[in-house]
Amino acid sequence: MAIAGAGGGDAAVKDEAAIRRDLAAAYRLTALYGWDDLVFTHISARLPGPDHHFLINPYGLLFEEITASSLVRIDMAGNKLDDSPYPVNPAGFTIHSAVHEVRDDAGCVMHLHTPDGTAVATLAQGLLPLNQTAQLVLADLAYHDYEGVALDHAEKPRLQTDLGTKSTMLLRNHGTLTVGATVAEAFTRMYFLERACTMQVRTLSMAGRPLYDTEQGVIDKNMALGRMAVAPAANHLIWPALLRKLDRVSPGYRE
Repeated sequence: MAIAGAGGGDAAVKDEAAIRRDLAAAYRLTALYGWDDLVFTHISARLPGPDHHFLINPYGLLFEEITASSLVRIDMAGNKLDDSPYPVNPAGFTIHSAVHEVRDDAGCVMHLHTPDGTAVATLAQGLLPLNQTAQLVLADLAYHDYEGVALDHAEKPRLQTDLGTKSTMLLRNHGTLTVGATVAEAFTRMYFLERACTMQVRTLSMAGRPLYDTEQGVIDKNMALGRMAVAPAANHLIWPALLRKLDRVSPGYRE
């Protein structure tokens, strides 16, 4: 079926059609940016209503294949509520249900296993304030220690506690995670987190060359800026532009 909806990313948009469209777009964009991991990793979006149902990818489709109508609706117990031939990734359910369970502001949760994001998550120091992008991310960054493939629901309270009120997380030895009130906000936060990680990996690869340090006052100023909401830029500038890009190169996401 064709999924139609209002303009991209507006936090006031609450209809399921628009949420499905935006979430399918996020999967296609993840593939376009080279952040996907075969059929693994996941992005979820909560649906309106009191039951806290959310949408997640059909386990077995590549991210470049996902469409608005193929996304699977599940409840907070992990039960499929759509007649989909595909299962849901159990680890994906554990991570995403943990966040949706306790964060009313979590309209979207995004989790990746990128090489650079995982590399920085595995570094003991984590993300360092080496550049402007990292400094803007750091104020909203949390960490969660690795406990193995996320199949054990007993891990959920610890992940919830570690995330707290932050919207960006490095999962140690595992990958990256972001939260947003909209798909646009979660994707935008992930873009800057992943970019900061790539910048760090490239900087630290220049072995033997001294780093040019930023004054602490400048770092503090940028971290304060990073605490400001990303919503206006994400929802009204970045996301509509990304949807226009997808409409040119991968328009099937709307189906």
